[in-house]
Amino acid sequence: MSDDYLPGLENVIASETNISYLDVEKEEIVVRGYDLIELAQNVTYLDIVGLLLDGALPNPDERDSIEEKLREEYGLPQNVNTILQLLPEQADFMDVLRTGISAIASYDVDLEDRSREANTRKAIRLLAKVPEIVANGYRAQTKQPFIDPNKELSYTANFLYMITGRVPTKMEEAIFDQSLIVYSEHEMPNSTFAARVIASTQSDLYGALTGAVASLKGTLHGGANEAVMAMLLEAGSEANLEALMLNKLSKKERIMGFGHRVYMKKADPRALLMKEALAELALDKNQLELYNICVLGEEVMKREKNLHPNLDYYAAPVYYLLGIPIELFTPVFLAARTIGISAHVIEQHDNNRLFRPRVHYKGPRDLHPPQQSGHLSRKDEYE
Repeated sequence: MSDDYLPGLENVIASETNISYLDVEKEEIVVRGYDLIELAQNVTYLDIVGLLLDGALPNPDERDSIEEKLREEYGLPQNVNTILQLLPEQADFMDVLRTGISAIASYDVDLEDRSREANTRKAIRLLAKVPEIVANGYRAQTKQPFIDPNKELSYTANFLYMITGRVPTKMEEAIFDQSLIVYSEHEMPNSTFAARVIASTQSDLYGALTGAVASLKGTLHGGANEAVMAMLLEAGSEANLEALMLNKLSKKERIMGFGHRVYMKKADPRALLMKEALAELALDKNQLELYNICVLGEEVMKREKNLHPNLDYYAAPVYYLLGIPIELFTPVFLAARTIGISAHVIEQHDNNRLFRPRVHYKGPRDLHPPQQSGHLSRKDEYE
């Protein structure tokens, strides 16, 4: 068994899926047969919702139907909002999100139904409510009033509105929508795998998504976007950023936003798309220095470590310029990925096999406990 051991399950095939695949050779993220980047350039996030749930891109009427179903599910139970308000101020925002998802589970009448139809209804409810948990959780922690969902806005615009309190411009809405698409699905990262493992026990979609939140909280998975923005703000200028990065590298510190377990030698295509979005947004908001700082950081890491940026590196400044608080970068990531994780849970329940891997045992063998006088055995009890 030891000859088959691959730490971190690297390159181990854990599932068969019809959902997505990372084709590193072609530098393509395949989602239901489409290139994710091409999708992000031509369709909306709600089209991706339809594609991931139903296996085909919706037509305009079907897309409108998806949005109407989402609007019907807007709004959190008052008791859930109360729970969010009762959490301590120092609570991590991913913990707040995890708690909110757990809390709304009990309100779902389909909770214990594992059928595809019921799971699809639950996925729609989660897509409607997770953005509100993100926004309300933040507002509860920062002692700000909640903002009710605005059904006059698109799904994407409403999400941003509930966070910032400001109706986004059409350009902001389009860029945020594109970011939700590129975060929506990415084959089998740790959080999606965690969700499928949980679902394989016949646990429910809410439980699987809660586990995914816990996984994404880990600094080796989520959180990179927040660390990237903290570094950019700490530097403040191109000259300072290069010095800061070189200092970190000299101390062998990890610089977040670069490298990827799958994209080891090539650039993450999602990062290139967000780089274009950042250029457009920075020009509109007269923040070109931030864009230039990011480009310099990319050049430094290429020169010093031959590493390429991943999605988080350019998504972070995009979210910053959209007015999203840094603490919410990872919760927004999870909100976008909710549809992808839901699709994986549905697929797992449709053709389930319990995950039960083995281990490579390296501990001792053939040890025996000491014989102790006065020990009462079960045999002694009956004599």
